[in-house]
Amino acid sequence: MASSSNSSIHNSFKYDVFLNFGGKDTRNNFIDHIYYALQQKSIYTYTDDKRIKKGERISDELLGSIEDSKFYIIVFSENYASSSWCLDEQLKIIECQKITEHTTYPVFYDVEPSEVRKQSGAVREAFAKHGNKEVAGKWREALKEAANMVRWELKNIADGVSLKYRHEAKFIQKIVEELSLELRDGF
Repeated sequence: MASSSNSSIHNSFKYDVFLNFGGKDTRNNFIDHIYYALQQKSIYTYTDDKRIKKGERISDELLGSIEDSKFYIIVFSENYASSSWCLDEQLKIIECQKITEHTTYPVFYDVEPSEVRKQSGAVREAFAKHGNKEVAGKWREALKEAANMVRWELKNIADGVSLKYRHEAKFIQKIVEELSLELRDGF
């Protein structure tokens, strides 16, 4: 999908937003909804299932797209840390943010920031399955760093009542509005 002429991408960026997420938990619901909400606001967004061309090496395409994006939305979910792809992307995002004018927005989707920061619960279980990979220490540090950033949180349960479907649309609308303002003000 082409970006509209109203897009606020700086000349040095190909995309306004790069979405980093665990597909198992969020691809066919939250990510699909936020992707289309961003597109409706002419926010040019990269997501791997929409942009990778047949025959391209996935890692090269993803890493290049991370570098070519102004904003990052990292969607932490229950199974996020189970994916080495997610963790590699997130590591690259944190590296890019440190050296250039990128901005990262973590979203905690039915997972507590403290679980990501302290690497407990599902995150701890995921790292146990990764074993002693050399890159695991870097992944852990990047997770801690992202969990300490200003963030958005969507919790599934409040006072024992499921709120996910009632508030997810409002939650996405808030994210899109804030990014729209950031893009407009930054141009």
